[in-house]
Amino acid sequence: MTPLRQPRTLGPMLTRLAPVPVEKPWGRTDLPAAFGAFGGRRIGEIWFTLPAGADAPIMVKFLFTSERLSIQVHPDDAAARAAGFASGKEECWLVLDAHPDAELGVGLKAETTAEALRAAALDGSIVDRIDWRPAATDDFVYNRAGTIHAIGAGLIVVEVQQNVDCTYRLYDYGRPRELHLDAGIAVAEMRPRPDPRDGRVAASRSRLLVDGPHFRLLHLAGPDVAADLPRDAEAYIFVPLSDGCSIEGEAVTLGECIATDRADTIALDSGARALLCWPA
Repeated sequence: MTPLRQPRTLGPMLTRLAPVPVEKPWGRTDLPAAFGAFGGRRIGEIWFTLPAGADAPIMVKFLFTSERLSIQVHPDDAAARAAGFASGKEECWLVLDAHPDAELGVGLKAETTAEALRAAALDGSIVDRIDWRPAATDDFVYNRAGTIHAIGAGLIVVEVQQNVDCTYRLYDYGRPRELHLDAGIAVAEMRPRPDPRDGRVAASRSRLLVDGPHFRLLHLAGPDVAADLPRDAEAYIFVPLSDGCSIEGEAVTLGECIATDRADTIALDSGARALLCWPA
C-alpha cells in the first residue's frame, strides 16, 4: 500500500489535507491511480479532514461504488440538535465517472405515509419506491435534509457535505448493519423532492453550484477563473478534479484537497477543472 500523504503546510494558512481511505463492502479495488494504491482493499470512501484539533463545518469525500449503498436520510439542524448532534446534514454529489447503467436514487417516486414507508423498509420494497435516475459523468445532485437518497453501483462521486456523522439508514440490502427506522422516518420527506440545483455541470464552464444555506460550492474551469474567485478570507477547501491546477504557485491534482484561508491565488490551465467550497 502506498503510504498516505500527511497534512503539509504549503504557505501561510495553506495545507494539504490528509486522505483517509475507508473500506466498505460496496467499495472498489480499481481506484484511479491519482488516489494511491491500496493493495486490493475495497475502498468505498476517501475523506479529507483538517489536521487534528481543527474543526470544520464542511467535509469533502470521494466515493467509489461497486454495489448500491444503503437507502438513507439525514436530519435538518433542528432535528439533529434535538438528537445530540452539532448540526444536521445536507450534501451534494458531482459524478466524476459512471458506468453505462449507473443510477442515483433521489427522493421518492410518489407520496407515501410513515406507516407505508416503514413497511416498505422492512420488506425491501422501499427500493422500488426510490426515484432512481440514470447517472452520467458531470451530473450534479443536491440532497436537502429529509430527502431519502442512495448511490448506485459503478460510480465515482465527489461529495461535499456538512461535517457531521449523522446518517439514518432505512434499508441496507441485507448487510449486517444497524438500521434507524424510527429516527429516519421521523425526519424523512414523504413525497418526491426534486431540487432546482440538480442538473448537468458543463465541464468547461465556471459556475456557482450551491449558494447556501450551509455551504457554497463553486465549479471552476479553465484559465479565466480569476473573476469568479472569492476575495474574502474564509475557510476554503480547494478540490482539484484534474491536472493543471495550482494554488500559491504549487501544483495540485485529482486525489488531493487543500485547506486555505485565501482563494484568489488559485489558477487553472486550459482544460483543467476544480471545486471550491466554503461555509455559507
